[in-house]
Amino acid sequence: MPMHYGSQIEEHNCVRTTAGVFDVSHMTVIDVDGEDATAYLQTLLANDVAKLKIVGSALYSAMLDENGGVLDDLIVYKTTAGYRLVVNCATRVKDLKWMAKYAEGFSVAIQERPGLSILAVHGPSAISIVCKILENKRFLGDYSGDKVRALKNFQGIELKDWFVARTGYTGEKGLEIILPSEQAPSFWDALLDKKVRPVGLGARDTLRLEAGMNLYGNDMDENTSPLSANMDRTIAWEPDDREFIGRRALKDHQLEQKAGNLHILVGLVLEARGVLRNGQKIICTQRSGKIAEGTVTSGSFSPTLKHSIALARIPANTESCQVLIRDNITPVRIVEPGFVRFGKRIFT
Repeated sequence: MPMHYGSQIEEHNCVRTTAGVFDVSHMTVIDVDGEDATAYLQTLLANDVAKLKIVGSALYSAMLDENGGVLDDLIVYKTTAGYRLVVNCATRVKDLKWMAKYAEGFSVAIQERPGLSILAVHGPSAISIVCKILENKRFLGDYSGDKVRALKNFQGIELKDWFVARTGYTGEKGLEIILPSEQAPSFWDALLDKKVRPVGLGARDTLRLEAGMNLYGNDMDENTSPLSANMDRTIAWEPDDREFIGRRALKDHQLEQKAGNLHILVGLVLEARGVLRNGQKIICTQRSGKIAEGTVTSGSFSPTLKHSIALARIPANTESCQVLIRDNITPVRIVEPGFVRFGKRIFT
Protein backbone atom coordinates (compact mmCIF):
# COMPACT_ATOMS: atom_id res chain seq x y z
CA MET A 1 0.00 0.00 0.00
CA PRO A 2 1.63 3.30 -1.07
CA MET A 3 1.99 6.19 1.38
CA HIS A 4 -0.11 8.31 -0.98
CA TYR A 5 -1.28 8.54 -4.60
CA GLY A 6 -0.35 12.21 -4.95
CA SER A 7 -1.47 14.27 -1.96
CA GLN A 8 -1.97 12.79 1.51
CA ILE A 9 -3.97 15.83 2.68
CA GLU A 10 -6.32 15.72 -0.31
CA GLU A 11 -6.83 11.98 0.16
CA HIS A 12 -7.63 12.50 3.84
CA ASN A 13 -10.10 15.28 3.08
CA CYS A 14 -11.89 13.35 0.34
CA VAL A 15 -12.73 10.57 2.84
CA ARG A 16 -14.15 13.19 5.20
CA THR A 17 -16.20 14.89 2.45
CA THR A 18 -16.99 12.42 -0.36
CA ALA A 19 -15.45 8.93 -0.68
CA GLY A 20 -12.07 7.22 -0.86
CA VAL A 21 -10.96 3.64 -1.46
CA PHE A 22 -8.15 1.83 0.37
CA ASP A 23 -6.56 -1.32 -1.02
CA VAL A 24 -6.04 -3.21 2.24
CA SER A 25 -5.49 -6.59 0.62
CA HIS A 26 -2.32 -6.91 2.71
CA MET A 27 -4.54 -7.73 5.70
CA THR A 28 -4.81 -11.43 6.55
CA VAL A 29 -8.17 -13.20 6.15
CA ILE A 30 -8.57 -16.42 8.15
CA ASP A 31 -11.66 -18.63 8.13
CA VAL A 32 -12.40 -20.79 11.18
CA ASP A 33 -15.05 -23.48 11.04
CA GLY A 34 -15.79 -26.90 12.43
CA GLU A 35 -17.81 -28.39 15.27
CA ASP A 36 -15.83 -26.57 17.97
CA ALA A 37 -15.30 -23.24 16.16
CA THR A 38 -17.27 -21.21 18.72
CA ALA A 39 -15.66 -22.87 21.75
CA TYR A 40 -12.22 -22.48 20.20
CA LEU A 41 -12.63 -18.75 19.56
CA GLN A 42 -14.13 -18.27 23.02
CA THR A 43 -10.81 -19.53 24.34
CA LEU A 44 -8.63 -17.67 21.85
CA LEU A 45 -10.21 -14.20 22.04
CA ALA A 46 -10.86 -11.77 24.89
CA ASN A 47 -14.25 -10.86 23.45
CA ASP A 48 -16.99 -13.49 23.23
CA VAL A 49 -18.03 -14.69 19.76
CA ALA A 50 -21.19 -16.17 21.29
CA LYS A 51 -22.51 -12.59 21.12
CA LEU A 52 -22.66 -12.99 17.34
CA LYS A 53 -26.18 -14.33 16.96
CA ILE A 54 -26.78 -13.85 13.25
CA VAL A 55 -24.71 -14.51 10.14
CA GLY A 56 -22.81 -11.37 9.16
CA SER A 57 -22.57 -9.85 12.63
CA ALA A 58 -19.13 -8.65 13.72
CA LEU A 59 -17.14 -7.72 16.79
CA TYR A 60 -13.76 -6.24 17.58
CA SER A 61 -11.45 -8.20 19.87
CA ALA A 62 -7.93 -8.58 21.16
CA MET A 63 -6.05 -11.86 20.98
CA LEU A 64 -3.99 -12.03 24.18
CA ASP A 65 -1.03 -14.04 25.41
CA GLU A 66 -0.93 -15.76 28.81
CA ASN A 67 0.44 -12.57 30.42
CA GLY A 68 -2.48 -10.50 29.15
CA GLY A 69 -0.40 -8.74 26.49
CA VAL A 70 -2.02 -7.87 23.15
CA LEU A 71 -0.81 -10.29 20.47
CA ASP A 72 -3.07 -8.63 17.91
CA ASP A 73 -6.36 -6.82 17.46
CA LEU A 74 -8.83 -8.05 14.89
CA ILE A 75 -12.37 -8.13 13.53
CA VAL A 76 -14.30 -11.41 13.64
CA TYR A 77 -17.45 -12.01 11.57
CA LYS A 78 -19.98 -14.81 11.89
CA THR A 79 -20.38 -16.63 8.57
CA THR A 80 -22.62 -19.41 7.30
CA ALA A 81 -19.78 -21.92 7.70
CA GLY A 82 -18.30 -20.58 10.95
CA TYR A 83 -16.27 -17.39 11.47
CA ARG A 84 -14.02 -15.09 9.47
CA LEU A 85 -11.15 -13.21 11.14
CA VAL A 86 -9.32 -10.25 9.60
CA VAL A 87 -5.98 -9.72 11.36
CA ASN A 88 -3.03 -7.40 10.82
CA CYS A 89 -0.50 -8.21 8.11
CA ALA A 90 2.61 -7.58 10.23
CA THR A 91 1.43 -10.16 12.77
CA ARG A 92 0.34 -12.77 10.21
CA VAL A 93 2.99 -15.42 10.91
CA LYS A 94 2.78 -14.97 14.68
CA ASP A 95 -1.02 -15.10 14.65
CA LEU A 96 -1.25 -18.24 12.54
CA LYS A 97 1.27 -20.05 14.73
CA TRP A 98 -0.58 -19.00 17.87
CA MET A 99 -3.93 -20.09 16.46
CA ALA A 100 -2.52 -23.48 15.44
CA LYS A 101 -0.94 -23.96 18.87
CA TYR A 102 -4.22 -23.46 20.71
CA ALA A 103 -6.34 -25.42 18.22
CA GLU A 104 -5.13 -28.67 19.74
CA GLY A 105 -8.05 -30.51 21.31
CA PHE A 106 -10.67 -28.62 19.29
CA SER A 107 -12.44 -29.91 16.21
CA VAL A 108 -11.74 -26.87 14.02
CA ALA A 109 -10.39 -26.04 10.58
CA ILE A 110 -8.24 -22.90 10.27
CA GLN A 111 -7.80 -21.71 6.69
CA GLU A 112 -5.89 -18.64 5.55
CA ARG A 113 -7.49 -17.10 2.46
CA PRO A 114 -4.70 -15.54 0.36
CA GLY A 115 -6.92 -15.60 -2.73
CA LEU A 116 -9.13 -12.84 -1.32
CA SER A 117 -8.59 -9.09 -1.55
CA ILE A 118 -10.05 -6.33 0.63
CA LEU A 119 -11.13 -2.92 -0.63
CA ALA A 120 -12.36 -0.47 2.01
CA VAL A 121 -14.53 2.39 0.73
CA HIS A 122 -15.26 5.17 3.21
CA GLY A 123 -16.79 8.62 3.29
CA PRO A 124 -20.25 10.25 3.28
CA SER A 125 -20.94 9.10 -0.31
CA ALA A 126 -19.26 5.69 -0.04
CA ILE A 127 -22.25 3.41 0.58
CA SER A 128 -24.38 5.00 -2.12
CA ILE A 129 -21.62 4.73 -4.73
CA VAL A 130 -20.69 1.15 -3.85
CA CYS A 131 -24.29 -0.03 -3.95
CA LYS A 132 -24.83 1.39 -7.43
CA ILE A 133 -21.70 -0.37 -8.67
CA LEU A 134 -22.65 -3.68 -7.05
CA GLU A 135 -25.98 -3.66 -8.89
CA ASN A 136 -24.14 -3.77 -12.20
CA LYS A 137 -24.32 -7.25 -13.75
CA ARG A 138 -20.51 -7.25 -14.02
CA PHE A 139 -20.47 -7.64 -10.24
CA LEU A 140 -23.37 -8.84 -8.08
CA GLY A 141 -26.44 -7.70 -10.02
CA ASP A 142 -29.98 -6.69 -9.03
CA TYR A 143 -31.00 -6.26 -5.37
CA SER A 144 -27.45 -6.56 -4.01
CA GLY A 145 -27.38 -2.81 -3.45
CA ASP A 146 -30.60 -2.89 -1.41
CA LYS A 147 -29.17 -5.63 0.79
CA VAL A 148 -26.01 -3.65 1.46
CA ARG A 149 -27.93 -0.42 2.10
CA ALA A 150 -29.89 -2.24 4.81
CA LEU A 151 -26.77 -3.16 6.79
CA LYS A 152 -26.26 -1.58 10.20
CA ASN A 153 -22.90 -0.78 11.74
CA PHE A 154 -20.82 -3.91 12.46
CA GLN A 155 -22.97 -6.05 10.19
CA GLY A 156 -21.95 -7.84 7.02
CA ILE A 157 -23.57 -9.91 4.32
CA GLU A 158 -22.46 -12.83 2.15
CA LEU A 159 -23.21 -12.13 -1.52
CA LYS A 160 -22.10 -15.07 -3.65
CA ASP A 161 -18.34 -15.29 -3.04
CA TRP A 162 -18.13 -11.67 -1.81
CA PHE A 163 -18.46 -10.47 1.78
CA VAL A 164 -19.53 -6.85 2.33
CA ALA A 165 -19.44 -5.34 5.84
CA ARG A 166 -20.20 -2.04 7.56
CA THR A 167 -16.85 -1.92 9.35
CA GLY A 168 -13.83 0.31 8.96
CA TYR A 169 -10.96 2.34 10.32
CA THR A 170 -11.73 6.00 9.55
CA GLY A 171 -14.60 7.28 11.71
CA GLU A 172 -16.75 7.65 8.58
CA LYS A 173 -19.58 5.57 7.18
CA GLY A 174 -18.39 3.02 4.69
CA LEU A 175 -17.86 -0.57 3.70
CA GLU A 176 -15.17 -3.20 3.66
CA ILE A 177 -15.51 -5.53 0.68
CA ILE A 178 -13.77 -8.92 0.77
CA LEU A 179 -13.79 -10.37 -2.74
CA PRO A 180 -11.88 -12.80 -4.98
CA SER A 181 -8.57 -11.22 -5.93
CA GLU A 182 -9.13 -11.69 -9.66
CA GLN A 183 -12.24 -9.46 -9.45
CA ALA A 184 -10.63 -6.72 -7.35
CA PRO A 185 -8.97 -4.75 -10.21
CA SER A 186 -12.22 -4.30 -12.15
CA PHE A 187 -14.08 -3.28 -8.99
CA TRP A 188 -11.27 -0.82 -8.16
CA ASP A 189 -11.52 0.67 -11.65
CA ALA A 190 -15.30 0.97 -11.34
CA LEU A 191 -14.87 2.91 -8.09
CA LEU A 192 -12.36 5.27 -9.70
CA ASP A 193 -14.75 5.78 -12.64
CA LYS A 194 -17.27 7.06 -10.09
CA LYS A 195 -14.70 9.59 -8.80
CA VAL A 196 -13.87 7.62 -5.67
CA ARG A 197 -10.31 8.63 -4.85
CA PRO A 198 -7.58 6.06 -4.06
CA VAL A 199 -6.16 6.65 -0.57
CA GLY A 200 -2.75 5.63 0.73
CA LEU A 201 -1.27 4.61 4.04
CA GLY A 202 -0.49 8.17 5.15
CA ALA A 203 -4.10 9.35 5.08
CA ARG A 204 -5.29 6.03 6.51
CA ASP A 205 -3.13 6.75 9.55
CA THR A 206 -4.34 10.34 10.08
CA LEU A 207 -7.96 9.25 9.58
CA ARG A 208 -7.75 6.44 12.15
CA LEU A 209 -5.91 8.73 14.58
CA GLU A 210 -8.64 11.38 14.30
CA ALA A 211 -11.16 8.60 15.01
CA GLY A 212 -9.17 7.55 18.11
CA MET A 213 -8.53 4.05 16.78
CA ASN A 214 -5.45 2.10 17.89
CA LEU A 215 -2.60 1.07 15.63
CA TYR A 216 -0.99 -2.25 16.53
CA GLY A 217 2.70 -1.80 17.26
CA ASN A 218 2.20 1.82 18.32
CA ASP A 219 -0.70 2.01 20.74
CA MET A 220 -0.52 -1.57 21.95
CA ASP A 221 1.57 -4.72 21.56
CA GLU A 222 2.57 -7.86 23.45
CA ASN A 223 3.91 -5.76 26.32
CA THR A 224 0.65 -3.82 26.70
CA SER A 225 -2.43 -4.77 28.68
CA PRO A 226 -5.69 -4.01 26.85
CA LEU A 227 -6.62 -2.11 30.03
CA SER A 228 -3.76 0.27 29.17
CA ALA A 229 -4.88 0.60 25.56
CA ASN A 230 -8.47 1.83 25.98
CA MET A 231 -9.71 -1.65 25.05
CA ASP A 232 -11.68 -2.45 28.21
CA ARG A 233 -14.93 -2.77 26.25
CA THR A 234 -13.46 -5.50 24.05
CA ILE A 235 -13.13 -7.84 27.04
CA ALA A 236 -16.15 -10.04 27.78
CA TRP A 237 -15.98 -11.12 31.43
CA GLU A 238 -19.29 -12.98 31.25
CA PRO A 239 -19.89 -15.86 31.49
CA ASP A 240 -17.68 -16.27 34.56
CA ASP A 241 -16.50 -19.74 33.52
CA ARG A 242 -15.16 -18.70 30.09
CA GLU A 243 -11.41 -19.17 30.51
CA PHE A 244 -10.02 -17.21 27.59
CA ILE A 245 -6.24 -16.92 27.21
CA GLY A 246 -4.94 -14.07 29.37
CA ARG A 247 -8.01 -13.85 31.62
CA ARG A 248 -6.15 -14.66 34.84
CA ALA A 249 -3.43 -12.12 34.07
CA LEU A 250 -6.08 -9.48 33.34
CA LYS A 251 -7.51 -10.02 36.83
CA ASP A 252 -4.14 -8.90 38.21
CA HIS A 253 -4.15 -5.97 35.78
CA GLN A 254 -7.53 -4.95 37.17
CA LEU A 255 -6.11 -4.81 40.67
CA GLU A 256 -3.26 -2.65 39.40
CA GLN A 257 -5.81 -0.46 37.64
CA LYS A 258 -7.86 0.02 40.81
CA ALA A 259 -4.71 0.92 42.71
CA GLY A 260 -3.90 3.57 40.10
CA ASN A 261 -0.67 1.81 39.09
CA LEU A 262 -1.64 0.97 35.51
CA HIS A 263 -0.99 3.52 32.76
CA ILE A 264 -3.96 4.56 30.62
CA LEU A 265 -4.37 5.58 26.97
CA VAL A 266 -5.70 9.11 26.49
CA GLY A 267 -6.05 11.70 23.77
CA LEU A 268 -3.85 14.78 23.66
CA VAL A 269 -4.61 18.05 21.87
CA LEU A 270 -1.96 20.61 20.91
CA GLU A 271 -3.67 23.70 19.56
CA ALA A 272 -0.45 25.79 19.54
CA ARG A 273 2.26 25.37 16.90
CA GLY A 274 4.12 22.09 16.80
CA VAL A 275 3.50 18.44 15.90
CA LEU A 276 3.01 15.54 18.28
CA ARG A 277 4.88 12.38 17.22
CA ASN A 278 5.20 8.78 18.33
CA GLY A 279 7.82 8.32 21.05
CA GLN A 280 7.84 11.86 22.42
CA LYS A 281 8.32 12.12 26.17
CA ILE A 282 5.44 13.43 28.27
CA ILE A 283 5.90 15.12 31.64
CA CYS A 284 2.83 14.34 33.74
CA THR A 285 1.69 16.15 36.88
CA GLN A 286 -0.52 13.89 38.97
CA ARG A 287 -3.26 15.02 41.33
CA SER A 288 -0.96 14.33 44.26
CA GLY A 289 1.56 16.76 42.80
CA LYS A 290 3.95 13.96 41.87
CA ILE A 291 5.77 14.27 38.54
CA ALA A 292 5.81 11.17 36.32
CA GLU A 293 6.48 10.30 32.70
CA GLY A 294 4.33 9.16 29.80
CA THR A 295 4.83 8.57 26.07
CA VAL A 296 3.10 9.62 22.88
CA THR A 297 2.09 6.39 21.13
CA SER A 298 0.61 7.94 17.95
CA GLY A 299 0.68 11.57 16.93
CA SER A 300 0.23 13.75 13.86
CA PHE A 301 -1.13 16.97 12.44
CA SER A 302 -4.91 16.60 12.02
CA PRO A 303 -6.02 17.75 8.54
CA THR A 304 -9.63 18.05 9.74
CA LEU A 305 -8.91 20.02 12.93
CA LYS A 306 -5.90 21.97 11.60
CA HIS A 307 -3.77 21.27 14.67
CA SER A 308 -1.86 18.37 16.20
CA ILE A 309 -3.44 15.47 18.10
CA ALA A 310 -2.11 12.29 19.68
CA LEU A 311 -2.83 9.13 21.57
CA ALA A 312 -0.61 8.79 24.62
CA ARG A 313 0.02 6.38 27.48
CA ILE A 314 0.26 8.23 30.78
CA PRO A 315 0.01 7.37 34.50
CA ALA A 316 -3.46 7.18 35.98
CA ASN A 317 -4.59 10.21 37.99
CA THR A 318 -2.62 12.57 35.77
CA GLU A 319 -3.98 16.09 36.04
CA SER A 320 -1.95 17.88 33.36
CA CYS A 321 0.65 17.10 30.70
CA GLN A 322 3.51 18.73 28.87
CA VAL A 323 5.23 17.21 25.85
CA LEU A 324 8.89 17.56 25.02
CA ILE A 325 8.98 18.76 21.39
CA ARG A 326 12.45 19.49 20.02
CA ASP A 327 13.76 20.23 23.51
CA ASN A 328 10.85 22.59 24.19
CA ILE A 329 8.35 21.76 26.94
CA THR A 330 4.89 22.36 25.44
CA PRO A 331 1.56 22.16 27.34
CA VAL A 332 -1.13 19.88 25.89
CA ARG A 333 -4.72 19.19 26.82
CA ILE A 334 -5.95 15.73 27.92
CA VAL A 335 -9.19 14.54 26.25
CA GLU A 336 -11.02 11.27 25.67
CA PRO A 337 -9.19 9.22 23.00
CA GLY A 338 -11.29 10.25 20.00
CA PHE A 339 -11.26 13.50 18.04
CA VAL A 340 -13.39 13.34 14.86
CA ARG A 341 -16.52 11.42 13.85
CA PHE A 342 -18.32 11.90 10.54
CA GLY A 343 -16.12 14.87 9.77
CA LYS A 344 -16.94 16.75 12.97
CA ARG A 345 -14.90 17.45 16.10
CA ILE A 346 -16.24 15.40 19.03
CA PHE A 347 -14.04 16.37 22.00
CA THR A 348 -14.63 19.30 24.32
